[in-house]
Amino acid sequence: MDNPSTPHILIIYTGGTIGMIENPETGALENFDFEQFKLHVPELRQFNYHIDALAFDPPIDSSDMEPRYWIKMAHIIADHYNHYDGFVLLHGTDTMAYTASALSYMLENLGKPVIITGSQLPIGQLRTDGKENLLTSIEIAAARDQMGHPVVPEVCIFFESRLMRGNRTTKINSEGFNAFRSFNLPSLAHAGIHIKYETHLIRRPRPDAPFRPHYLLDNNVMILTLFPGIRKEVIDTMLSVSGLRAVVMKTFGAGNAPQKPWFIESIRKLVNRGVIVVNITQCFKGTVEMHRYETGLQLLQAGVINGYDSTVEGMITKLMFLLGHGYSHNEIVRLMNTNIAGEITV
Repeated sequence: MDNPSTPHILIIYTGGTIGMIENPETGALENFDFEQFKLHVPELRQFNYHIDALAFDPPIDSSDMEPRYWIKMAHIIADHYNHYDGFVLLHGTDTMAYTASALSYMLENLGKPVIITGSQLPIGQLRTDGKENLLTSIEIAAARDQMGHPVVPEVCIFFESRLMRGNRTTKINSEGFNAFRSFNLPSLAHAGIHIKYETHLIRRPRPDAPFRPHYLLDNNVMILTLFPGIRKEVIDTMLSVSGLRAVVMKTFGAGNAPQKPWFIESIRKLVNRGVIVVNITQCFKGTVEMHRYETGLQLLQAGVINGYDSTVEGMITKLMFLLGHGYSHNEIVRLMNTNIAGEITV
């Protein structure tokens, strides 16, 4: 029997390269099987942990990820919350940052680690990065401080020696092992010979409130990326989509946009229709300051909301979350200007 102090970790395989295992006879890649998986990662036996695993059937390719699967993940974590000390979510890299962002809002007042990881090469390949990512993620998910509390009780991405807040993380590299970065918030931990935690950066749950999962999302949202020479007809067509409730607008620099009267008028009409418009910068690093230049001030006056230093993944999923819960327009505006899960610096 397990010692009561033995960490219990649940691995959840949703899909992605890390769980694909090469059949030695055919050479074909096959889906995740935990018993076979353990053969490729014998180091799992060295952990003094109780490790269980479950898998999506069928597994979801990263490019096919969508809100209904985030809801499924939230249900799995909530259903097993009292039986495990931490969770490791295996996921394809392409949309990993979107999933991490969505779960950071859906798992309110999370008190246990949810560490999301994956790999650029399948776990069975000789040079795979998946083995190190998996083993370190499990170790982080099981880590406790001197008081016995989880060291990292939030949704994070671990990849290539860096532990990053999920809703601050973006994929930056399609082939290198250093696939993710958190540009506007330092890493929460670095894994070298030892795992060094930046404890002052890690969020903690409120002791006076319970863990509360959420399952409501509304995907009537879109991303509008500005570029020099963008045509009025293109913007008008995109913004006239039926049922549209929110737009994440990726602007230049510190939140600047063209000063063309037709553009500002199009945005003003959209806001007057009750559509939420959020301004984020196309730059990886930095924040939106709409009061800084005339080109940003006009957007502020038109009713556009400041997205501060958020990622596009963090903002689009935050809007899905808030819209899904039926908040009033004014309440959504207030919450978009509020740091609810560590997603913005205000």
